[in-house]
Amino acid sequence: MPQKIRGARFHPQPGPLDSPGVGRYGCRRFRGLLYLCRSETVSETAPSPTRRSTGLPLEAYEAVPGEAYRPYIDPAESIGEFSWKAVLLGIVIGIVFGAANAYLGLRVGITVSASIPAAVMAIVLFRAFRTGTVLETNIVQTVGSAGESLAAGVIFTIPAIFIWGLEPDLIEISVLAIIGGLLGVLFMIPLRRFLIKGEHGALPYPEGLATAEVQVAGEAGGQRGRLVFGGLGVGAAYQLMANGRGLSLWPDEPSVRLPAKAEIAGSFTPELLGVGFIIGPRIAAIMFGGGALAWLILIPLINVWGGGRVVFPGTIPVSDMEPGEIWHRYVRYVGAGGVAFGGLVTLLKGLPTIWQSFRLGLTHLTGGAAAAETPRTDRDIGYGWIVGGSAAAALAIWLWPGIPVNLLTAALLVLFTFFFVTVSSRIVGLVGSTSNPISGMTIATLLLISLIFVGLGWDERPDARLAALSVGAVVAIAAAIAGDTSQDLKAGFLLGATPWKQQVGEIIGVLTSALVMGSVLLLLHRSYGIGTEGGLPAPQATLMSLVIDGVLARDLPWAFVFVGMGLAAVVEFGLRLPSLAFAVGLYLPVALTTPIIIGGVLRAFVERTAPQAERAEQREAGILFSSGLVAGAALLGVVIAGAIYVAGVFDPTLPDRWVLGHQWMGVAGGTLIGSAVFAALVYLLHRAARKGAALAAEDHAA
Repeated sequence: MPQKIRGARFHPQPGPLDSPGVGRYGCRRFRGLLYLCRSETVSETAPSPTRRSTGLPLEAYEAVPGEAYRPYIDPAESIGEFSWKAVLLGIVIGIVFGAANAYLGLRVGITVSASIPAAVMAIVLFRAFRTGTVLETNIVQTVGSAGESLAAGVIFTIPAIFIWGLEPDLIEISVLAIIGGLLGVLFMIPLRRFLIKGEHGALPYPEGLATAEVQVAGEAGGQRGRLVFGGLGVGAAYQLMANGRGLSLWPDEPSVRLPAKAEIAGSFTPELLGVGFIIGPRIAAIMFGGGALAWLILIPLINVWGGGRVVFPGTIPVSDMEPGEIWHRYVRYVGAGGVAFGGLVTLLKGLPTIWQSFRLGLTHLTGGAAAAETPRTDRDIGYGWIVGGSAAAALAIWLWPGIPVNLLTAALLVLFTFFFVTVSSRIVGLVGSTSNPISGMTIATLLLISLIFVGLGWDERPDARLAALSVGAVVAIAAAIAGDTSQDLKAGFLLGATPWKQQVGEIIGVLTSALVMGSVLLLLHRSYGIGTEGGLPAPQATLMSLVIDGVLARDLPWAFVFVGMGLAAVVEFGLRLPSLAFAVGLYLPVALTTPIIIGGVLRAFVERTAPQAERAEQREAGILFSSGLVAGAALLGVVIAGAIYVAGVFDPTLPDRWVLGHQWMGVAGGTLIGSAVFAALVYLLHRAARKGAALAAEDHAA
């Protein structure tokens, strides 16, 4: 009998002990590490494999077929997963994160991903009460993260109603949120086998991977587990000190003005650096290329072209605009056109595989023999529920009296929703949920639906704006939820969760968060005023109202939209690069893509300079530390946002008093100090990656 190896994962292997890839004692080797072991005396049909691990298998980071991946929890193993304590905790977290992100999004136009913070909170609470399993933790983050994603879709669109001087009914907001959320979950289910399993290795799903790592580290501990929690502490401390609503000891987004109004900036935050390291250099470089084109070339060109003229949708001469305003007024339309084109190409390329996913799902619908033999880790919600639920959602929005949507509009809503759910699910696989261009997809939807209204002569109807916005709201919410569902299912795939249980958890999170989201919006509007001077500016919803008004009034700047489509076509067909990643970079502020490319370049440097035998371990260590950076920064961002929300409702001036400020540094001094601190953060990530081989050896020797 061989000695037991602590940290090795046990899986019965078919075939003789001397079969290829299996050692003398049934331990399969991968890059010199023992991680799959079995005893000579174990039956080939052993029912209950023993789970021992210090982290995810190395195949979690490799481009191996999804069918070959063996998850952290074996499919034959049955442990606690879908429990009421996990569901209830997830509901509470989802409501809290949803409310905090609604305030944050209305104030600054962005939201904070909640998957990792929810997982961290579940780990802490379960440890405090000495209960819970890693799969129960996964259900908590699945249910809890739905609230943040739903809030993103809601606050990007529905506040346009307040901007128009109207006030929607509380129930109508909840109905739109429920329909959009349900369609986002249901339409994602047929894509799971293709995107999550079939594209394993090709689509990294950075937040999903980070979430799985955090949960495994929370359960397993070990030296590599300390990397995650070390990164979590560093990320949280950095966020607290640099966040503009925290201590603000240094600016977290320094910028440098170049000639001709070109500008380079960096949102130097731990979560974006970590995302860049996780997604790798290729996708990070393509994204940064889009951002560099926008801020170093397009903005100066528009400045020269516009000169002293007032060019719609601008309201002042272009020469008087700052770079950020030129980007906001013009380049974002270019990005929206690029995202629309890239999304269409992505959908067309994926049609064969999408159909294959539907065809495989019919096995479950008909209850064939194959469905009965499907492993626990490959079972989805039945396709009958998907079809019935989608049809019911379409009928509900058509028949609901307070939402001005007719039958044709409801059918278009379902079509657009399916399209952008597919696009969103793939985008987040490439660049993560943080960079998911929900507003770009919504702009594309509003452009199309408003053009259809104009073509049908409906633009003169008094409720045309509300009808178009209702379609855009459902699509935005569905795309946001689909992105979150994809990340959650990726984490579940790596951990060995049961997909249908996660999908049910996602639906519960959608329903519970949607019921309170309307109240949150109305409370914020009555406390501050949405879209009013001195209140909450709601930048995304302001843009949506501009698009709808522009198309229906027939004065939209189509030239910028077509330029974006043309640029994306050149990238896709001329350079043969993924145009969607490029368009995402084109649409996002360059400040977001700069730290992502730094993380990607750092990963390339680590992999190229590491000895061949240590390359996998150093990469894994870097991803572990990056996961912690993302977790810590996101968690503190939500805590700060929640504190601002709670305190700000009673005293709108209080958040400004929290800022200690860095005016004493001056602009140049603040930029230098912020850059220096971020450089130290990059060094810590590099140092953590270099320790990978030593920590792996300590874990396996323990």
